[in-house]
Amino acid sequence: MESARERLVGDIRELLTDVDVLFRQAAATSGDEARDLRQRAESALRQASERFASIEKDLVRRGREAAHATDEWVHHNPWSSIGIGAGVGLLIGMLIARR
Repeated sequence: MESARERLVGDIRELLTDVDVLFRQAAATSGDEARDLRQRAESALRQASERFASIEKDLVRRGREAAHATDEWVHHNPWSSIGIGAGVGLLIGMLIARR
């Protein structure tokens, strides 16, 4: 399954390629053709914006779900949470002391 980040990067690359092609075509034409190409570029940008909004919405939803799951786990396992926090703090302290 492709991650949201990989999809976003792929969409951005595809959008940039499409817009580049459309602008090159628009530079070589004039009049009605240029207007048509400009409309196509605007349409491509609008579609990309909608895809990005969808991906952003999905990432926000996942982040909230992860935060909620973490909160639930901490409330159900307070001593384990304290132990993990202490262990991580000790590890970070040891890494900082080495420098």
